[in-house]
Amino acid sequence: MELGLISHIQASNYKRTHGKLKRSRIVANATGVTIPSNKRTSSGMFLRPGQDEIVQRIERRIAAWTYLPEENGERIQILRYKKGEKFDVHNDYFSFAVNLRQGNRIATVLMYLSDVEKGGETFFPKVGPLQKKDDSWSFCASTVLAVKPKKGDALLFFNLKPNGGIDEFSRHGSCPVIEGVKWTATRWIHVIPYNNNITLGSNNHYVFGS
Repeated sequence: MELGLISHIQASNYKRTHGKLKRSRIVANATGVTIPSNKRTSSGMFLRPGQDEIVQRIERRIAAWTYLPEENGERIQILRYKKGEKFDVHNDYFSFAVNLRQGNRIATVLMYLSDVEKGGETFFPKVGPLQKKDDSWSFCASTVLAVKPKKGDALLFFNLKPNGGIDEFSRHGSCPVIEGVKWTATRWIHVIPYNNNITLGSNNHYVFGS
């Protein structure tokens, strides 16, 4: 975790993009085709690399925090989860050759742009309950390692092991929002430089899930 990776001003700035959001999609691993799915019910959009001073600053901070080059990062994706919206358990790493043309995703940086009254936790089902939980946690997050959204904070996890193999413990999901609205920004980072002019799937709204 990185507390206060982005300022409240930066977080609030990107929540103003709501008019440009589209229904989130997933990519079928074997085909690379994007499809809407009830597994992922948020809405989102992508920012252009270095599109303004704030994006440039965040991209630099992520590179410094992860020790991974800026040019290895995908475009930052803004996501909004309304009440009841969620993202079922999935992996960010790639399992099929069709998705590996630009290298695998070694790391994920998930930035929280808002607080959430209840629900919306990021959870890791393959990691046991390492925390003491009270009634403020949703049932979805009650028995596994989970992180509550807190405006300005960021979560870093690695999808690959040091030897390049996939790390199954990185499988994660987003619990349904119970009260409030959840806003996040995600940057996926590859093992090699990533060409953001190449889109995978039928449009720009993609995520590689199981």
